[in-house]
Amino acid sequence: MPESKPIIPVILSGGSGTRLWPMSRPEKPKQLLSLTDELTMLQLTAQRASGEQFAKPIVVANAFHADLVEEQLGEVESAAQALILEPIGRNTAPAIALAAIAAGGGSDPVLIMPSDHVIADVESFHAAIQAALPLVNDGWLVTFGIAPDAPETGYGWIKVGEKLAEGVHRVARFVEKPPRDKAEAMLASGDHAWNGGIFLFRADMYLGALSVYAPEMLVAAQQSMDRARREGPRIWPDAESFAACPSDSIDYAVMEKAPRVAVVPVSMGWSDVGSWDALHAVSNPDAGGNVVRGDVVAIDAHNCLVQSEPGKRVALVGVKDLIVVVSGADVLVLPRGRSQEVKKLIEAMKDS
Repeated sequence: MPESKPIIPVILSGGSGTRLWPMSRPEKPKQLLSLTDELTMLQLTAQRASGEQFAKPIVVANAFHADLVEEQLGEVESAAQALILEPIGRNTAPAIALAAIAAGGGSDPVLIMPSDHVIADVESFHAAIQAALPLVNDGWLVTFGIAPDAPETGYGWIKVGEKLAEGVHRVARFVEKPPRDKAEAMLASGDHAWNGGIFLFRADMYLGALSVYAPEMLVAAQQSMDRARREGPRIWPDAESFAACPSDSIDYAVMEKAPRVAVVPVSMGWSDVGSWDALHAVSNPDAGGNVVRGDVVAIDAHNCLVQSEPGKRVALVGVKDLIVVVSGADVLVLPRGRSQEVKKLIEAMKDS
């Protein structure tokens, strides 16, 4: 069997993470923050794809964050081989096209990872990657299905089909974010997984699929890279060419249409940390059930999440089930269980 090529990690760092306001802001979004660990989420993502089987990462980011991204990756010795600075957000399918082109567009496997997810069990993640590789080398497009533990309506789901190899199955179908009753039925059925947005495939197979299912996107991405400005590892795709690119997710543009799509179901302590409640769920609470970061004094407080930036002290007495976040001139206070409503707050602040 030929020696397999190193996997090229592709880290997508374009998101704004608005649901974690006020810590996460456009100038310093969630992936560039230390939320679950001393390291930032970007640094943790880079670290889980380091080692001898991995090449240096390709990072796709907002041009505004270039210095921060480089600085943070340098701190964990994961300097990017290419830092692609998107002139405009166009969703995941075009971002991955830019990365696949930067990877050389050949048979190298690329591992697509959002920069702002938590994976507690990296060993299981690596085992899932190994299970997928033979099919990837054979031209399959692989996604990792997260073992579901709740009838989650905020994620897409994947119906797991026939077994193709040990630990690898054909995708029977992708399911849109479902209503509650459908999510409960899929959870009970035992043959569905969450779509975590992590993928592994050869660069040429992805670009080939785009040429069939989204040819305009491929042309726009290719032109923007042909006309890109380059400086060291930094690549600025041509803004005019990229602006002509249709905006679409990899799921819609490719995964739901391509014929050879596989899923590796894996239980690896995954979370997209999409809200303050989700952060509380993946953190280690103290004896009172509180998760605190920063200068916090809590007396008779239970099951609270308190985050404060340096120089801001938060004091709590006799409260329970609260989320309290202090950042800059802003303070967020809300009951646990309602953190999805931060989106409403941001809308209301835009209008005020």
